Amino acid sequence: MYRILLADDEGIMLESLKNIINSNFGSECEIVCAKSGRAVVEQAEAFRPDIAFVDIQMPGLSGIQAMKEIRKHNNSMIFIVISAYDKFHYAQEAINLGVMEYLTKPVNKKKILEVCMKAMSQVDETRQKRSDDLKIREKLETIIPIIESGYIYNLLLQDDFHTYQDNYRELLNIEKEYAFMAVLEFGDNVENGILTNAVGASVRASRFYPEFREITKGFFDCLVGPVMGNRIVVLVPHETKMVEYEERVEILTRMRNLIHKLESRIDSKFRGGIGRVQPLDNVKESYTEALRALREGDSHVVHINDIPRTQEYDGEYPLDLENRYYQRTMEADLAGASDAVNRFFDWMLENYSDCRDSIEIKVLELVMQAEYRAFFKGGVKYGFRYRDNYLKEIHDCRDYEEMRKWILDKTEVVCHGMATFKEKESESVVARAKAYIDQNYQKDISLDEVSRMVDISPYYFSKLFKQEQGENFIEYLTRTRMQKARQLLKDQKYSIKEICAMCGYSDPNYFSRIFKKYEGVTPSEYRERLG
Repeated sequence: MYRILLADDEGIMLESLKNIINSNFGSECEIVCAKSGRAVVEQAEAFRPDIAFVDIQMPGLSGIQAMKEIRKHNNSMIFIVISAYDKFHYAQEAINLGVMEYLTKPVNKKKILEVCMKAMSQVDETRQKRSDDLKIREKLETIIPIIESGYIYNLLLQDDFHTYQDNYRELLNIEKEYAFMAVLEFGDNVENGILTNAVGASVRASRFYPEFREITKGFFDCLVGPVMGNRIVVLVPHETKMVEYEERVEILTRMRNLIHKLESRIDSKFRGGIGRVQPLDNVKESYTEALRALREGDSHVVHINDIPRTQEYDGEYPLDLENRYYQRTMEADLAGASDAVNRFFDWMLENYSDCRDSIEIKVLELVMQAEYRAFFKGGVKYGFRYRDNYLKEIHDCRDYEEMRKWILDKTEVVCHGMATFKEKESESVVARAKAYIDQNYQKDISLDEVSRMVDISPYYFSKLFKQEQGENFIEYLTRTRMQKARQLLKDQKYSIKEICAMCGYSDPNYFSRIFKKYEGVTPSEYRERLG
């Protein structure tokens, strides 16, 4: 249904336009008429037309003035001007107002119908675009919670997550470099600082989770994680690493108000723990702090800064750099690990350049901890006397820059070991998979079957195979079968049907299509070329 407004001070013109449109489009259109500029503006507000035929000269407000007034609040209405005046300044004003057509009276029926159909087509396109936009928005409303949950889940559980963290940040439009985490815990009642019936509450969480997300995002510009037991993790991006006392109090106040709102809308009791602001790639530390705040606090909302410190460094300490160093070495990211250890070394020189013994101990600790972690991941070998020379080598360093080079060299060894281990691990998997395919291509084998044989999940196997081989599982299997088919076609004792079965295909027609796709000719034509 198209809503059409006809505006002209001549009754004959109105009736003529109305009859032409009705006789050709009938029930597809709903038509109203106006004889003055003021009536045009009023009908635009009340009737909300899709298309308006407007005469320029009308009593009171002119057609141009009426359109200007409408354009203040409505940019989608399609205007078609009808005028007895073929004047340039009228046409120019009409163009500035986004008028689709400027018609000069008298106008014939054919032209009116052409313009009408053109305007209707524009209305259809606008409606389709609006519908498509709504569908996209609906899909995003479904997908974004999944992406947010996946991002937080991976931040907390995956060691090598930084390699594809940028993709998540782009999808979720995260521009800030810092964040803090809050953990909201829920249950039936609070007894001795503990929420009761955690299992029952976690079962109910799937019902109230959408409402929980909506309420929480009303208090914080945040990402909401998945339900984990009777807890939900919230990630709040932050502009800077430092949080002043007043801002911390304001965050606590908002969290208390959030919990009050949740308890008024959801049949559960809530508690909240809040961690410190951390760099995004080390925000897991904030999660650990939020859990500790929950565990050790005795209030509805507890910030980690309000918990007595059992572990406290003397002065400022770049814990984020230390954690980043270990994380990057385990990921075989030499550039990232070197950057972290260089910055850590600079911090030691800036603050403790006269404490060489302490710097030597810290350098030794960093290297040994990195090697220890790499050993348990399979990246380096370890023997009781492997580090016999470490103390002497550090003591013999002539200056700090030589000591810096020593730790960078050891870091390179660990990263190389981790990279080699990962390569061997993936090569071993892919090599075994290829050997299995080469031996069993004539059978009806599948990705699931081969991934089960190498004992990793189908999804990870598929990704690993493509990375190492440069083609996916199906492409490799098909190429192997086609190679065997070419060999078999040289032997005249096998029929095309027999070769089809010997190459793992049950349908000769399908086999022929695949062969032609790879070779450009059918199996029969290929054999004929061989003579």
